[in-house]
Amino acid sequence: MTAVEKIQAWEALDSRGRPTVAARVVLDDGSEGVATVPSGASAGSHEAHELRDGGSRYAGRGVRTAVANITAVLAPRVVGLEPAEVDAALAAADSSASFTTVGANAVLAVSLAVHRAAAAAHGRSLARYLAGDDGPLLLPMPMVNILSGGAHAGGALDIQDFLAIPVGAASFAEAIEWSGAVRDTATRIALARGYGQAVLVADEGGLGLPLETNHAALELLIDAIEAAGYTPGAQVAIAIDVAATQFLRDGRYRFAREDRDLTSEQLVAEVGDWCDRFPIVSVEDVLAEDDWDGWRYATEVLGPRVELVGDDLFVTSPRLLGRGIGDGVANSVLVKVNQNGLVSGATDVIALARSAGYRTVVSARSGETEDSWLSDLSVGWRAGQIKVGSTHRSERTAKWNRLLELEACEDTVFAGPWPDGRPVKETA
Repeated sequence: MTAVEKIQAWEALDSRGRPTVAARVVLDDGSEGVATVPSGASAGSHEAHELRDGGSRYAGRGVRTAVANITAVLAPRVVGLEPAEVDAALAAADSSASFTTVGANAVLAVSLAVHRAAAAAHGRSLARYLAGDDGPLLLPMPMVNILSGGAHAGGALDIQDFLAIPVGAASFAEAIEWSGAVRDTATRIALARGYGQAVLVADEGGLGLPLETNHAALELLIDAIEAAGYTPGAQVAIAIDVAATQFLRDGRYRFAREDRDLTSEQLVAEVGDWCDRFPIVSVEDVLAEDDWDGWRYATEVLGPRVELVGDDLFVTSPRLLGRGIGDGVANSVLVKVNQNGLVSGATDVIALARSAGYRTVVSARSGETEDSWLSDLSVGWRAGQIKVGSTHRSERTAKWNRLLELEACEDTVFAGPWPDGRPVKETA
């Protein structure tokens, strides 16, 4: 039996050079855990509240208040508790909705650090500690960013992400090798076609190319898959993150690059046409976060064909996911721990999704750090899929490298290959 002895916190920097919160927790047996938290650019309006200072420092994005809240508000409630008791105490420390007072970034830093310290106290990796057994750990199938638009690339494309899924790979190492080959081949193709921007990277390491249409991005991705030596669909499939909330304008969906406005039904039809023409197996945030009627229609039309993922729709909230399950909306949930604020809260979302037959995708944010705890969470939760970004930028490769380490050093199995390019429904 161990208890929390000390908590320290500080202001760190994320991959965009913006402040974020870091914390260190020490248990009374000497075990410790350190964690830094991420931040999203395309944040859903219903997710847990990220506390920023305002004022002139870092253009108002400082987090000194959140750091001070760890020391003054959270630490007194947590010191002396066993690790298993901490998340409940953190939840009770802020009676406002979504941690508006203390800050979800403050709460999550402590929650993660405590979980890491507890794993260290048990002499286990965080992945093994969360899994709670000695059986083989499930390594997730990676969803790897190749082309970026939306909030991740200054609106270079209307659709936010075009991703490769190495569905035919037999190991995680092979999956990353294939994905890296597609990413690098896409760069060479883009440069050959006169897109000098291919030497740059977007927030998540993908290519931010000002292509004329979203359809052109899909064609380039297919060309990259084939030129890299893989069979589209059978070996490398496609996922798209529409991030439709970002371009909803006055009740219609605005494709600015193409100078078009679409209704919910028209956007669903457009995505359906892409699914007919390309080996797309996963579609995220096909409609906006509050377009529930549209989402019901999208689920009827697209749900039987693809993995239909809710991100802004569910924001890792048991309440919103419960509503989606009850309404028969989507069939998969994106899990971003900082949308919830607690490791235990995100764990509850995983369990709820699994009980309803929904697939789960653990995801990083556009503003990340070199910390790799996300990889352990995806494995410990047996999520089956992980979305980190591209194979470029060290805050992305840190997560891939951690999964490669787990594959080499722990007893593991890989979540692929996927039959017919489709993820297995049962993630447990």
